[in-house]
Amino acid sequence: MKKGIILTIVAYFLWGLLPFYWKLLSAVPAYEILCHRMVWSLVFTSLILTIRHQWSWLQQVRQNPKHLISFFISAAFLSVNWFVFIWAVNSGFILDSSLGYFINPLISVLMGVIILKEKLRQGQTLAVLIAAIGVAYLTLEYGKFPWIALTLAFTFATYGLLRKTAKLNSVEGLNAESMFMALPAISFILYFGISGNGAFIQSGWSNSLLLIFSGAATAIPLILFAGGVRRIPLSMVGFIQYITPTLHFLIGYLVYHEPLTKPRLIGFIIIWIALMVYTVEGFVKNITVNRPVSRK
Repeated sequence: MKKGIILTIVAYFLWGLLPFYWKLLSAVPAYEILCHRMVWSLVFTSLILTIRHQWSWLQQVRQNPKHLISFFISAAFLSVNWFVFIWAVNSGFILDSSLGYFINPLISVLMGVIILKEKLRQGQTLAVLIAAIGVAYLTLEYGKFPWIALTLAFTFATYGLLRKTAKLNSVEGLNAESMFMALPAISFILYFGISGNGAFIQSGWSNSLLLIFSGAATAIPLILFAGGVRRIPLSMVGFIQYITPTLHFLIGYLVYHEPLTKPRLIGFIIIWIALMVYTVEGFVKNITVNRPVSRK
């Protein structure tokens, strides 16, 4: 249990620090960072699978090629999520991205109802309604639709839904997704290089090394998370997951001094209230379900 908690906390902490990493590459266009992240994620996960001798999943895919369809779709949603997040960080919208990952669990609950036909408990219904009020308030008072936050929330929730039914574990799954993403990514990288507009090597070794290690920055938290989440209750993961958007919020506001107007702060507070309702309700439900039944 203790090891699982530590691994999960470290994973979410590393995800929370990613804005610092992408900011170091702010001189590189977001689409080029995305291409390198795709390619080097494939390289890094392939290295891990080779060390672990875990290539048997390819045989599973050969026997049932339909699995590739789900990974192709999940790769598409993951690509959009990665691009919007990288662009948001380097364009001064870290607070908006943090809002997206605060909303994400509630979007996942909503998708469970709509797609998986799950039933909402009263506390979950209340949390989703409060979150909807928060989004509506931000749209009306802040003067624009919070598309960055909602795009990140919906794409990652959809990705999570697809991976929930996938037959492969996290590293194998990311490797399969990276295979789909890497082919067009390599083509774009070669095009950037030939045209003389590429950042790789041409912009210096510091940027080149950061682009190379973007694969490790992507895969390492995922591996830690996979190792931790198997050892602890899902309700505990529900608490720990808020480390990431909280760090994003603090980094955006305290480090990069993104504006936090009163209407924007009120919108965040409404979303936080929704998350408190959702988290406490889930925690209480988990205690009730797992409470030992006394025998008289």
